[in-house]
Amino acid sequence: MEIKIKINNKEITAQDGKTILEIAKENNIHIPSLCYHSDLTPKASCRLCLVNIKGINNPQTSCSIIAQDGMEIETNTPELAMLRKTNLELLSAQHKEECPDCVLQYNCQLLKLAKELKADILKFSDRKKDFPLIEFGPSVVFDSSKCIDCRNCVEACANQSVGYLEIENKKGFNQITPSKTKSCIYCGLCITHCPVGALEAKSEFEQVEEPLKNKNKILVFQFAPSIRSSIGEEFEMPQGAIVTDQLVGAIKQLGADYVFDVSCGADFTTFEEAKEMVEKFESGKPSLLMSSCCPAWVRFVEKYYPEFIPNIATSRPPHIILGGLIKTYWAAKEKISPKKIFVVSIMPCVAKKYEITRKEMLFKYNGANFAPVDYVLTTRELAYLLKKRGIDLAKATPQKADNPFGEPSGSGVIYGASGGVMESAIRTATKILGNNGNPVAVDFPKVRGQEGIKVGQVELNGKILNVAAVSGTGNAKIVLEQLKKNPDLYQCVEVMACPGGCIGGGGQPLPQDKQIRQKRAQALYNIDEKKKTRTAFDNPDLKKIYKDFLKNEKIIKQICHTEYKNPKS
Repeated sequence: MEIKIKINNKEITAQDGKTILEIAKENNIHIPSLCYHSDLTPKASCRLCLVNIKGINNPQTSCSIIAQDGMEIETNTPELAMLRKTNLELLSAQHKEECPDCVLQYNCQLLKLAKELKADILKFSDRKKDFPLIEFGPSVVFDSSKCIDCRNCVEACANQSVGYLEIENKKGFNQITPSKTKSCIYCGLCITHCPVGALEAKSEFEQVEEPLKNKNKILVFQFAPSIRSSIGEEFEMPQGAIVTDQLVGAIKQLGADYVFDVSCGADFTTFEEAKEMVEKFESGKPSLLMSSCCPAWVRFVEKYYPEFIPNIATSRPPHIILGGLIKTYWAAKEKISPKKIFVVSIMPCVAKKYEITRKEMLFKYNGANFAPVDYVLTTRELAYLLKKRGIDLAKATPQKADNPFGEPSGSGVIYGASGGVMESAIRTATKILGNNGNPVAVDFPKVRGQEGIKVGQVELNGKILNVAAVSGTGNAKIVLEQLKKNPDLYQCVEVMACPGGCIGGGGQPLPQDKQIRQKRAQALYNIDEKKKTRTAFDNPDLKKIYKDFLKNEKIIKQICHTEYKNPKS
């Protein structure tokens, strides 16, 4: 049903049931807002989105008012401007300003609004300046002195069926505190829904900047599939812009010796996971295989559904496999000591910082223990580092990623979108089985898209597999509860903890919403469609490395596989 309203005397036709703010955004009418996020329920706590509605005496928050047919709304009056300015100045009294050390300093919504509203964010003294800094494991830092009490993080965490963030009354404030009984899964959705940078990825840039200066180290950067369609937003490029070659050029300008594409690592993960899928398929027994690429999802299973741990694929995540190959196969090929190599992964995900600390990710080779990856930077952190060094990604000289890990298949690239891991594995599993001599289909649209749960059926040599691709652990809980009641419901399940998959990860550029995530994902599928090689099975570099190096199950297990169990912390 459609309604007609007027905003600033402009007649607008809109869908019934939407808020004034939503309709304004859809029609490019600017109303300042800070706490509003389209993924969450309106809180109306910042009170910056005030508007006047004809027939109502006092200004109303446009994020919380459902538009009614015939409404007449004003968004710009001197009174509204004054109220917004005052409200922002009062909000800032709850936010300790440390702008020079903030990773959002180049993209801060609060600072943008202060400039727009001519607000003095230092007008009132900081009321929370003595509030603590709280670390959530090795991935997330919460500076409670910057929290403006919007509670977005609490809802985002609850939507994940985790509930790690709780509200306690301390010092007269409703303070966000970590639960004493529940475990954080390090997904970082609290970060992506915080409007003021009170939550951020745990990082010490010195750990990366030191090897940039130290010529005794061979510095290798590797970037995840989704980075190529998201990082451009940090440099005012269009949403979903594909910047693969500019990204390589910018990282080389930063000082990296080599730059590799983690999408190539995704081809190895795909190949090994497809083998696991085929093994279960050929056993003839009902069995369930779950993806293992997302560390937040794996931790969710370990902490909240440990009975499903045996169903998690043992294939290592792409950047871990690639890091292992860099420090073994590539190091030997280039005659470089693995001890001289420092590997930095550029990830869309703050949980990857936790992942590289897990002892399950270490591997033993030639009698020595190695960490495949030495450090993880998020997309936002890399953008911050580039800007700090005066490097504009949009103007960087395009370069190709280095070989032999610079030419992934299309399957490797779509790992960044929800359903991509599943689709990639199906393509290769079909190849391995031969598909009864029939041509191999490479497109599986049923597992694509922004829906939280996508289901479908796949035919492999005359047998049917029921599959599900899930984004968000809140949706994963629904599927796991279904599987507890009916273990044969699905044979293969892919889960990514973040909405839309890695393209909506906790380390990705802000802001992000469903439309932005869709543009980022579609860009990856566009790359895939244009690739000559679209299946991991057919990647020439993968075939060569299996022939020359991954020649037996012992070395394959060392580099490409691990195991999961309930961690103590």
